[in-house]
Amino acid sequence: MTITVLIIGAIVVLVTVGLLALVFMKSNEVQLTGKTESKPEWMTSTPPAETVAASRADDEGVTLYDHDTGERLAAPFAEQIEDILRAKLDSDPFNKFQIDFGTGKDGSLEIWVNGKMYPGVDELPDEGLKQAFREAVTKWERRG
Repeated sequence: MTITVLIIGAIVVLVTVGLLALVFMKSNEVQLTGKTESKPEWMTSTPPAETVAASRADDEGVTLYDHDTGERLAAPFAEQIEDILRAKLDSDPFNKFQIDFGTGKDGSLEIWVNGKMYPGVDELPDEGLKQAFREAVTKWERRG
């Protein structure tokens, strides 16, 4: 009977060690999208040139996204799109828009224009701004 208890004890210890090893291996996986076991593409690719330029201009080196003090924080991909849109607008001498993206309490994207929040592109106050936003999204989608 003592041998049986020892064998059962050894089996329990081996199973426990195996389960702990599995837990530790699984804890190192990144599942931010819930659909795959790998990092999302935006985390593995180089940020857009506009993000690199904005973060270097702030003396931050190259960062995944550029977030300045006092600005609302959005998801990293949205911050990258914001960088593209800002660069496009800053190159226009007639630019009259201060742009900032943020994340709403429900996780939705908030688009702030001159201090006023717009819940979506279609609600933006200017057709040219809507077009510039759509072009920034298209450019972000095509980067790589």
